[in-house]
Amino acid sequence: MRIAVGQMASGHDVRANLRAIDALAARAAGDGARLLVLPEYATYEKKIVDATFPGVAEPLDGPICTALARSAARHRIALVAGMVEAGDLPGQAYNTLVALDGTGRRLAAYRKIHLFDAQGYAESAYIQPAPDAAPVAFELDGVRFGLQACYDLRFPEQSRALADAGADVLVVCASWVPGTGKTRQWQVLSTARAIENGCFVVAACQAAPISVGHSTVIGPLGEVAGELGAAAGLLLVDLDPRQAAVARERFPVARQRRFR
Repeated sequence: MRIAVGQMASGHDVRANLRAIDALAARAAGDGARLLVLPEYATYEKKIVDATFPGVAEPLDGPICTALARSAARHRIALVAGMVEAGDLPGQAYNTLVALDGTGRRLAAYRKIHLFDAQGYAESAYIQPAPDAAPVAFELDGVRFGLQACYDLRFPEQSRALADAGADVLVVCASWVPGTGKTRQWQVLSTARAIENGCFVVAACQAAPISVGHSTVIGPLGEVAGELGAAAGLLLVDLDPRQAAVARERFPVARQRRFR
């Protein structure tokens, strides 16, 4: 399966972001990709999460998701994109990843579990966490994909729960905040999650300067199948999901582990 990773430089102009997503979908589909993975906050992004995020939040059947569905259907490509979903509490929203198939049908929606209250940031001031920590996954062409967002990558239990739920590929959509050592941490954590679970990791990140970029695809034995630099761009990688089964057979840690 050919996977495309779109590294965006999203801003606060929702329409401009949607146009950029449509252009990436057209390009990825033209290159034979079956799935396009886009970053966290792909449809609305700023350097700091603030009160404007709940202000632009919409329900999953609102205009933003409708536009994403039209892009998926127009170009006949499945996609995963980060959006700001209307929340249940005043002044707060959900940080949500929505997955759509090539007809525009919604396959899954994942609300971020672990909010980025670290490094001097307080995402929880305007974003509410998912009401439960149940793993969220979807299937495409017989391959099972598990969804995670940014800071989730630092919590290995979540990746393990997705692998236990049958995920062959962990999809991580991020806007990884820059800082000392942060690019290296992004690369190492993506690789660790792949190795310890015998999964592929498809990690899409916002571009510099808001984020670190370096979107990447890691194989189940830790090999780098592809990686971008700091600037916006499109990465294409061909995945053989059977490699995940081979890795898990060589290193059957899921069966051998004694902590559950």
